[in-house]
Amino acid sequence: MKTSQQLVAEAKSAINEVSIAELNSALKADSETVLIDVREPSEFAQQHITGAVNYPRGVLEMNIHHHPKVAATGCEPQIALQQLAQHPMYLICRSGARSALAAEALQRMGFSKIYSVAGGMQAWLDAGLPVKQ
Repeated sequence: MKTSQQLVAEAKSAINEVSIAELNSALKADSETVLIDVREPSEFAQQHITGAVNYPRGVLEMNIHHHPKVAATGCEPQIALQQLAQHPMYLICRSGARSALAAEALQRMGFSKIYSVAGGMQAWLDAGLPVKQ
């Protein structure tokens, strides 16, 4: 048996984590950056980072091919995933645990430019960075 903390620790050892400062820089520097908030819709509705798309952790793998960066192309899911994989993708949750698990899952799907945001929205808010209410 493993605890949730053990699962998260294992995921974090296999993924790339970035700080909120690195995320903030990426969002300012690159319009191709994809930000996915993997919190629940009610959490996302309270406040989120402008430009983030909400795909809760529980449905991320099933819905990722619908991301706005590729949905407008109307292509098949496999092609959409390949197109989306060209973009750096940052995942954020409340604390960094769900985003680590989500990053690990997307890596298993073949995504390579995946980054989990350490500290999550709590770190973003603690730093006084802007959110959309």
